[in-house]
Amino acid sequence: MTAARPSPANPAPRPRKVARPPALDESAPRAPTASRLLKEQGILTEAENQFAQFGFEGASLESIAAAIGISRHNLLYYFPSKEALYQRVLDDVLTQWLAGMEDLSHSDDPQQALRRYIRAKLHYSRTRPQGAKVFTKEVIAGAPRYGTAITERVAPLLKTEVRTFERWAREGRIAKVNFTHLMFIIWSVTQAYAEQEAQFALLLGKPALTERDYEKAEELIVRMVLSALAPDAVV
Repeated sequence: MTAARPSPANPAPRPRKVARPPALDESAPRAPTASRLLKEQGILTEAENQFAQFGFEGASLESIAAAIGISRHNLLYYFPSKEALYQRVLDDVLTQWLAGMEDLSHSDDPQQALRRYIRAKLHYSRTRPQGAKVFTKEVIAGAPRYGTAITERVAPLLKTEVRTFERWAREGRIAKVNFTHLMFIIWSVTQAYAEQEAQFALLLGKPALTERDYEKAEELIVRMVLSALAPDAVV
């Protein structure tokens, strides 16, 4: 017996189409692997140390690479030039620093906000002094390689902080002073504990500053700043 042919009224069912997975975008950048990120961090840490000690001109890719046991050619696989590596070090330093500035403008309590900000700046000076030294060397030289980034990234946040201080002053919470220079003074005095840590330790007769030394500095800096900003302070 032969199989019945499907009639035009009852056509044979068509095979179902299997959905294909969406095509991968070959042009999309791939996320860096954990091993690459680890290697980059090792390079950045050593670069920060050497830029802090020797400055941009004195540090070399060869010495940075040798210190972490890789070749100069291998280092260039991660960072295409000394300028790119230097920029990345400063970018990381500035990003961490600016995070504290953003927190300052989100508070409605001037005293607590300033305490946290000063504490964060001193903590940064204690835990990442080399980064602060790299940034200071660049600024002392006139910021020839990083001036644009400072202007574009720091200036807008500084204006925001000044507006926050001005609002607090209008509300009668703090005295009216030159808030831009207030921020300059806070930056300078807190960063000094990174830049001049060796001198301060020598004058205190100890090999290095202790956690208690930073706590004492914090107490005094906060006291001076809050005294200057007291609503009844004489300016």
